[in-house]
Amino acid sequence: MTPRKRSGLGKGLDALIPQKTAAFEPESAPAPAGVREIPVTAIAPNPRQPRSVFDPAELSELAESIREHGIIQPLIVTRGEKPEQYTLIAGERRLLAARQAGLTTVPVILRESSDQERLELALIENVQRSDLSPLETAEAYRQLAEGFGLSHSEIARRVGKSRVSVTNTMRLLNLPPSVQDALRAGKISEGHARALLALPTPQAQAAALQTVLDKGLNVRQTEELVRKLGGEKPAKAPKAEPAPEVQAIEDRLRTALGTKVNLRHGKKGGTITLHYYSNEELDALLKRLLAESG
Repeated sequence: MTPRKRSGLGKGLDALIPQKTAAFEPESAPAPAGVREIPVTAIAPNPRQPRSVFDPAELSELAESIREHGIIQPLIVTRGEKPEQYTLIAGERRLLAARQAGLTTVPVILRESSDQERLELALIENVQRSDLSPLETAEAYRQLAEGFGLSHSEIARRVGKSRVSVTNTMRLLNLPPSVQDALRAGKISEGHARALLALPTPQAQAAALQTVLDKGLNVRQTEELVRKLGGEKPAKAPKAEPAPEVQAIEDRLRTALGTKVNLRHGKKGGTITLHYYSNEELDALLKRLLAESG
């Protein structure tokens, strides 16, 4: 089976990790060039790992797969401060599952990297797998921006996202703690959170959150709530078009009188409205009506 080609992430991990041609390989398969086995106890976690939560059930499933097939994709490490010690760059989930599976060694690719590269590669790996929560992604972007002076455009280019997406995700960090906690706990979606950002103060955002939770509002209803709280009037429904026979009478009167005419017709009568836009037009309209009635 031909591996699915990743797009939009530049070189990303594809340039670092040998590509596979099968869903898994037998343990007897030769290791790719550049891959070595090192003890799991020699690997320290990535201090720049953007992901802070790992689902226990998913780790257990991965551990079971590793017991059966081994680790298919090597971890990426860099040299630690002490000899024969390493710092993880990418693959923390695989490392945790390998320890749970009882492995004593894991396959790795050794790479020299800066602190910034450790964060970028860990972020790219998680983005490729959609493993990060919105707030974890926002925090990783913030570290790249504030810690390493990268612009939103530069971050977007490195992780294969649009600049607008990076900016909007980082804005989630401006939400008050109560809203961030609700988003982190899955009580609201990222769409809810983005809608609440339109309110001007943290107090207003927190109050609106409570309404969303109490009433179980969906994203569209939350957007409508925010518009009302912000003083924005709901859009008026378009006026219904008059019936064709009414339009025909209006056109005949407009031609005869030389001005705009509106006809409102009901079961028990109606009204005719004549429009004029100056005293001269009023005089001309009166002369025509009075002359024709005289």
